[in-house]
Amino acid sequence: MSYSKPNSSEATLTRLRTGKDYCPFSGMCVTCVDGCTGLCEIGRSAYRSTEVLYPQPFGGSTSASQKDYPVDFSHLNIMGTAVGAVGIEPDPDVATFPNVNLETAVGADKGIKLRLPFVIPGLGSTDVAKNNWDGLAIGSAISGVILTIGENVCGMDEKSVIEDGRVVDSPDMARRVKLFQEWYDGYGAIVVQANVEDTRLGVLEYVIDKLGVQVVELKWGQGAKDIGGEVKIRSLEKAQMLKKRGYIVLPDPEAPSSVENFYKTFNEFERHSRIGFVDEESFVKRVQELRDAGAKYVFLKTGAYRPADLARAVKYSSLAKIDMLTVDGAGGGTGMSPWRMMNEWGVPTIHLAAMTYEYAKRLADKGEYVPDIAIAGGFTLEDHIVKALAMGAPYFKLVGMARSPIAAAMVGKTIGKLIEEENLPKNIAAYGNSVEEIFVAAPELKERFGDRFKDIPTSAIGVYSYYKRLAQGIRQLMCGARKFALEHLSRDDLASLTKECAEITGIPYVMDLDRDEVEKILG
Repeated sequence: MSYSKPNSSEATLTRLRTGKDYCPFSGMCVTCVDGCTGLCEIGRSAYRSTEVLYPQPFGGSTSASQKDYPVDFSHLNIMGTAVGAVGIEPDPDVATFPNVNLETAVGADKGIKLRLPFVIPGLGSTDVAKNNWDGLAIGSAISGVILTIGENVCGMDEKSVIEDGRVVDSPDMARRVKLFQEWYDGYGAIVVQANVEDTRLGVLEYVIDKLGVQVVELKWGQGAKDIGGEVKIRSLEKAQMLKKRGYIVLPDPEAPSSVENFYKTFNEFERHSRIGFVDEESFVKRVQELRDAGAKYVFLKTGAYRPADLARAVKYSSLAKIDMLTVDGAGGGTGMSPWRMMNEWGVPTIHLAAMTYEYAKRLADKGEYVPDIAIAGGFTLEDHIVKALAMGAPYFKLVGMARSPIAAAMVGKTIGKLIEEENLPKNIAAYGNSVEEIFVAAPELKERFGDRFKDIPTSAIGVYSYYKRLAQGIRQLMCGARKFALEHLSRDDLASLTKECAEITGIPYVMDLDRDEVEKILG
């Protein structure tokens, strides 16, 4: 069987003439006929070429792979019990699910407090991040979680002031940071991430010195792709500016053919970042440079690279004593990730998580430092989060999610606009016609923030509401496992439903679970 379906997808706005009758490996129609106008990816590529590499519509969407991996987190189930309670008094009037404590703290000194175990990994210069930043920043701050400003924000900011190759001012970066800071109440954190171009521009030194950022993150990659970040540019002048700033821009915006044919044959340029190259000495040195520059906490984010690279990430993070390592499994993206790359490269999340746990445990068993770890890669709902944290316990502290909070922000924003326009669809109007009536968490926020509630956009209420749903769902699952604080989650709270999953994760097959205890009970 094929785990993938190449050559047609709603992601690339392509389809097959023969519908369900196609060749499984190639993805082509079972009969490809002369005279077809090119409905599939091959056909569309015949006239739009490289444009068909990327999901559509660009700028207003996020995307994720459709590959149906042979093993994923659905092959694990959370185990409940009818005995005891861990982390609370075993009293039915006390051990209730609302009393499950989801607060946690990360960092070498455990100085970053969170109300919920979530981090939004790098949302950078993409349109979808920029257009929804108010909701993401305010929603994250009032929820008490970590939000990461991703790569290329300063470099993409047309109003950035760059002197001698170093950024000294970026209004877009400043706005993003300050919006979170204005709503920060001691829980969560705003993090700024850097890639190759950001490092050359001195972005992290700028945000530490000028914007008061305390947490910075080095980036080796992400789960969506194993090349640098990409966006599309719909301005010739901006494309030319970005080339001058050192980015790879395709086609060449200074070539006469590009200037002449822009908005005739094509209407967007591709801007690409460069790949980085990792070695132990330079990594440890860079971490120390950032601490010397004033960073209180230093993170690392790595992607779905091969196992040896994950081992490097875990070991180098230990040597440099970084505060948190984020590991991102294949394959979803919030920007212009190549569609087939998202589907066909890298280590799937459950395999990557299993490796990360193994490598962290090996270091811990030798008495070596293990940083707090966040795992990312397609997580969206409460069962995913409990499974991830339990599988990686005690090393996994947070779960990274980006596409789902963006979705919540976009929906919240859209409903807010429809309320203003008095154009609510029937399914939403059934709840009412105001923010307070439609958003079930709005009265709670209004009581919490008073007059300031009017400054919370509906996009932020959407993010907060989504997180509130996750929190209650997590508490319910943890209560069923009789675990009443995150620190008590363990691998014993899970069982593998297939022997293949058990082999990959080391989590026992459900039919082998509790065998010794069962024998004692049954005598």
